[in-house]
Amino acid sequence: MRYTVKEILDLAEEKKFAVPAFCVYNLETLMGCMNAAKETNAPVIIQMYSRLFNTDTGRMLAPVICDMMDSVKFPVAFHLDHGAGIPECIRAMRYGATGIMIDASTLALDDNIKATASAVALAKAAGVSVEGELGHIGSTKDENWAAYTETEDAVRYVKETGVDALAVMVGTAHGKYVQAPALAIDRIAEIHSAVDAHLVLHGGSGVPNEQIKASIEAGIRKINFGTDICYAFVEGFHAIDPLATPLDVSMAKVSESIKDFALEKIALLGAGGK
Repeated sequence: MRYTVKEILDLAEEKKFAVPAFCVYNLETLMGCMNAAKETNAPVIIQMYSRLFNTDTGRMLAPVICDMMDSVKFPVAFHLDHGAGIPECIRAMRYGATGIMIDASTLALDDNIKATASAVALAKAAGVSVEGELGHIGSTKDENWAAYTETEDAVRYVKETGVDALAVMVGTAHGKYVQAPALAIDRIAEIHSAVDAHLVLHGGSGVPNEQIKASIEAGIRKINFGTDICYAFVEGFHAIDPLATPLDVSMAKVSESIKDFALEKIALLGAGGK
């Protein structure tokens, strides 16, 4: 069933769980995530990075995602992750995305609000949900990480932009962690109680399970997984002899490793059967 990101996160807020947002890169990663969702009857968000919407890969994968959304009985949203700008947001909506993220988090607060509000006005006219980011969520390779998102800034940001979902900086980063992060659970709870937008945790790959559970209890409703999907794909491929069987059979086995990973995260986030 085709859902907007807001609709699927409204469901998560009502039932107090988090929706896994899986970043897909090709047919195998998409099939693995969707087969896991189908097996568990779990609502999921399928997302693609901004750069893929600028490539033929994204152009060809998007119709497959939309077809899958319409052919299953559980809620699925299709989302642009870390939209680089308005052109990428427009392209994602043309490709059928039911949610877009505009990432202006490296800008000053006033400029971030202005850029995000422009994307919200555009998307709301098309019935598409919007995620913004406040407090830059960088890479694990960065020497210094940004400060935590301030609650007062979050209140202003949500009020002046009208975003449906808000990605906050609370101790995570994108990439493979050298040392497990320590999430600011109290800050998550504080922001959750102060704003109407649904809270999003980026950099979910590698966060210890107990912290994931605590973040959900504190109010996180969407958790992104990208890096671990890449690792599951590579590890699955290394485990097979790709020339022992026809390529489609070999790649189906790789897709199973993605499915196993997705099943684990669906259970962790409490999304199964919701």
